[in-house]
Amino acid sequence: MMDDLNPSGSNKQPVVLPGTTGYQVGQNAPDFTISDTFGNSVMLSSALTGTAIKGVVLYFTMWCPVCDTHMSHIRDSLMPQFAGVTYFAADYVSGSVAQARQSEMDNGYDGSGFVVLADTSNCVLGAYHATMGTTVVIDRTGVVLMNEDFKDGTRLRNILTNLP
Repeated sequence: MMDDLNPSGSNKQPVVLPGTTGYQVGQNAPDFTISDTFGNSVMLSSALTGTAIKGVVLYFTMWCPVCDTHMSHIRDSLMPQFAGVTYFAADYVSGSVAQARQSEMDNGYDGSGFVVLADTSNCVLGAYHATMGTTVVIDRTGVVLMNEDFKDGTRLRNILTNLP
């Protein structure tokens, strides 16, 4: 196989139809119910209810140094500025609720402002086509506004700034 040194430049991503459910920007976010690290059921649609809710940030972590850098940036630079946003950290590597809780505590995120979700069956990971560092923003109406790898936080900040 050879590299394509003359790409067409055309966007080959499928067209996103508003009102459909999926992980792509502009689609309705797939709902989920999953345990947090305290064994409580967390449902996305419930997290988006309430008059003060502006949206949800969903960050996929495997507790590595890169994830720690991203999550620290979110915790220290974004959480204090954006009230009304719920921050979830989806742990898809620990294997059990108890192990996810231990990872949360070992990595210094107990009481951090992140609600850590134990994605033991990788159902949320799969629903959002995510991997390490994937960051998803969902507005209060349930529409995906961002689904991409975390970079430096600039795009995330811009999207959070423009939440209604």
